[in-house]
Amino acid sequence: MTYFFTQPEFWQAARLLADAALQLAMAFIGTVAFSVLFSVPRRFYVSCGVTGSIGWAVYIFINHTFKMPVMAAFAASIVLTAVSRALSVRRKASTTVFLLCGIFTLVPGAGIYYTAYSFFIGAEEAAMLKGIESIKMAVAIGLGIGVAYSIPTRVFGWKRKPEVWRGEE
Repeated sequence: MTYFFTQPEFWQAARLLADAALQLAMAFIGTVAFSVLFSVPRRFYVSCGVTGSIGWAVYIFINHTFKMPVMAAFAASIVLTAVSRALSVRRKASTTVFLLCGIFTLVPGAGIYYTAYSFFIGAEEAAMLKGIESIKMAVAIGLGIGVAYSIPTRVFGWKRKPEVWRGEE
């Protein structure tokens, strides 16, 4: 049994899991903090935090597995939007409450910062590369939200069509 714990692969996996757990905890705390800033009612703080954590979990899993951050952002935004839509039905709130707070973890803020930083120090090539990467991430997030919103509302628990969508009877 002690042989198992002396293997470097065990400690590498343990570090990876500890890092992922820490990142998910920070995603939860950051999303809840953004919820406070966004004036979300207190009863939704935990749901918003869970939404942000789920989105970040999908992102880090796909990015770690495939090393494709743009595809990871796309997939994470699909899952995040689907979770937001399901929570909006369950918690009887607007989808945007959960979506705007949850998407906070995926927004390429650091990429935008490094784009501006590189631009102002005169590293135009680095600024261009970071800028293009940030735009790709933003487009992927937008497309993911669009894809998830194309899923019919009945999947998320709506029993009937809203008044606005009903035709003249």
